[in-house]
Amino acid sequence: MGIEIRGAQALRLMHEVNLALVRGSDQDLSARQLTILLTVYLEPPPHTVRGLAAKLNVTKPAITRALDTLGSMRLLSRKRDEADKRNVIITRTVEGALYLEQLGDLVVEKAAELPR
Repeated sequence: MGIEIRGAQALRLMHEVNLALVRGSDQDLSARQLTILLTVYLEPPPHTVRGLAAKLNVTKPAITRALDTLGSMRLLSRKRDEADKRNVIITRTVEGALYLEQLGDLVVEKAAELPR
């Protein structure tokens, strides 16, 4: 079951959500950072640097840089995989869950304001 929305409405929704994020946040996330955050929270674990790089079709250093920022914001954390020390496991945090809950509420709020 999907919602019906026209292309122009979808773009307006993206604009309004991003505008609210830029205006209201101390630090706003890049598209890559937000995609990584959403992937970790919406898709089943485990998540690794290597797996995220493959999924997003970017380099492992690009994932690492995004994770550095997300980690400093306490939205995600990293730890070495005890079973395979070459892997870094990305884990969820309470702060990250709260951030995404607020983001979801913001999307719902802005969607309700869309002209019909």
